[in-house]
Amino acid sequence: MLSDRDEIFDEANGALAIGDLEAAIPLYRQTVELDDSFFDGWHALGMALMKTGELAEAIGCALKATTLEPNDLLAWTALSQMYVQNGQIAEAEAAKSNAAVLGLGGKIVK
Repeated sequence: MLSDRDEIFDEANGALAIGDLEAAIPLYRQTVELDDSFFDGWHALGMALMKTGELAEAIGCALKATTLEPNDLLAWTALSQMYVQNGQIAEAEAAKSNAAVLGLGGKIVK
């Protein structure tokens, strides 16, 4: 069993690259269990969960990612997409608005 966060993340990315979400998701989970502040792990886990329809958990992961990196454009865009898929239009618009601010060179948190 791998214990290094980055090695596990690489393995998860490999599984994702060949379309094996069922293998990638537990590996991404393991990365954030090892390091709760691992933005890339939270973001990737959220995206993989969104692709499998696990929207509530995906949104939770995306919220964690935006908390860790509030000025990351892709994190806000992903969160907006998750909210749309979950029928949460007002929340999706708010996340999209944050992404738009970042896209124009602004900051959410200075």
